[in-house]
Amino acid sequence: MTVEQCTHSDATQQPDLMTQLRRCEGQIRGIQKMLKQDRYCVEIQVQIATAENTVHQVGLSLLEAHTKRCVTDALENHNEQEKVNELMTAIRQFTKA
Repeated sequence: MTVEQCTHSDATQQPDLMTQLRRCEGQIRGIQKMLKQDRYCVEIQVQIATAENTVHQVGLSLLEAHTKRCVTDALENHNEQEKVNELMTAIRQFTKA
C-alpha cells in the first residue's frame, strides 16, 4: 500500500510562502553582490544566516501543514503507520545539518 500524496499547502498559505522564498532569493542575490564587492566577511555571514533562516521557516511551515492536514487525514482513515513513518522521515531530512 502506498501513501496518498498530500498537497504542500493550502491556497491561503501559498502566497506567504512564495513571498518568503522571493525574499530569500533577493537575499541570495545580495550575498552574491557582497562577495563581488569584497565586503566584510562577517556582514556576509549575517546575510547567509538570514537567508538560511528564511528557507528554514518555509520548511517548518510546510512540515506543519503536512502534519495538520496529511497526517491528521491519515489518522482518520486508518493509514496512520505509513503516514507517521513518512512524517518521521521528513523530520529527519529536515533536521539534518
